[in-house]
Amino acid sequence: MDPALALKALIMGIVEGLTEFLPISSTGHLIIAGSLLGFNDEKGKVFELVIQTGAMLAVCWEFRARFLGVLRGLTVDTTAQGFVLNLIAAFMPAAILGLALGSVIKAQLFHAVPVAIALIVGGFVILWVERRERPVRIDDVDRMTWRDALKVGLAQATALIPGVSRSGATIIGGMLFGLSRRAATEFSFFLAVPTLIAAGAYDLFKNRALLSADDLGLFGIGTVTAFFSAFICIRWLMRYVATHDFRVFAWYRIVFGLFILASAYTGVINW
Repeated sequence: MDPALALKALIMGIVEGLTEFLPISSTGHLIIAGSLLGFNDEKGKVFELVIQTGAMLAVCWEFRARFLGVLRGLTVDTTAQGFVLNLIAAFMPAAILGLALGSVIKAQLFHAVPVAIALIVGGFVILWVERRERPVRIDDVDRMTWRDALKVGLAQATALIPGVSRSGATIIGGMLFGLSRRAATEFSFFLAVPTLIAAGAYDLFKNRALLSADDLGLFGIGTVTAFFSAFICIRWLMRYVATHDFRVFAWYRIVFGLFILASAYTGVINW
């Protein structure tokens, strides 16, 4: 394996793992990182889909007791049944809109400048939400109704636009709809599992002609790196939300987005 290519895979895996669950847009950061590394051809896009599996598996491992409990109680436990129904309700909006608009969005918006604009707009949305008074109705994901889950799912669907952030839309949307910061963050983790599995499987099937056994080592580096960096990020984020808000991520988004726009305008970086 080409050492330079392996290094790129390592960097992309770290970027995926660290940004998938923070409200800063993993897709946006992968587009930017891929552009800078020259790793943004068609095979590079397939690589980005594959390494999302590592981040998803990190959620499964961190919350393995919860998922196993749900599986064991699925036929007899109403709480487990409600949990699964809520995930389905929250997953459907993004699935439907993704099938309908995914190709158009990828053709028009998967570029650095649209990502930068979405980062900036999303940053201001986070600042606005954090400054609002938000009565908390739900402090535990098991107290969500399917209507609550559907509302969060509609918020997640906005993340089909690269730069919006799937986790950010889910968490901030959940907070707007009455979830506590911790409950919204946890539900964002849980919702990532069906969302990433479905999106990855669908796109991999569409791009199966680009897959090759020769790329297994490359994909393995990215996936394993994404797993460990995402695992660390999940643990850190759950501690962080206990005592902090998301304003620091909002300002990061705004500054990073402005940097991208400025560098593109001046020609310093050829995005």
